[in-house]
Amino acid sequence: MSDESDEMVLCACGSGQAFKTCCQAIIETDGAVSAEQLMRSRYTAFVLGDAEYLIKTWHADTCPEDFQLGQSRWLGLHITDSNFDTVSFEAAFLSGGKGMLLKETSRFLSVGGHWRYVDGDCDVSTLKRNEPCFCGSAKKFKACCGHPSMGQ
Repeated sequence: MSDESDEMVLCACGSGQAFKTCCQAIIETDGAVSAEQLMRSRYTAFVLGDAEYLIKTWHADTCPEDFQLGQSRWLGLHITDSNFDTVSFEAAFLSGGKGMLLKETSRFLSVGGHWRYVDGDCDVSTLKRNEPCFCGSAKKFKACCGHPSMGQ
């Protein structure tokens, strides 16, 4: 029997859906049906620290042999554009006590019926402390996700 509280946990990918019926199902089955679904599930895997899934869903030609997750704490994902095999997004994270913003256009291929991350063009910048928080709270970053009490 399913725990009712599991049904209420929102997915980290920002879809607004329950984790159980969103990225959890994709991660467990490697069942993304689009590049955007794979992008969202990979973001969620970063949040969860699931390096195994990230490696599994990386295209064999571009997957680094020495991939390791960093110590970042992910704050949110915004998809800015999605086409058949490319997804542009912004993702905020804390690293070393600093707020960072990753902007990337990722490329994907369908291989044997499974979507795989190939590579991406990215830019990483520092989040400004007095800017509105990336999470959408309407607070300044320094008083929200960038506050020292949020930890890493």
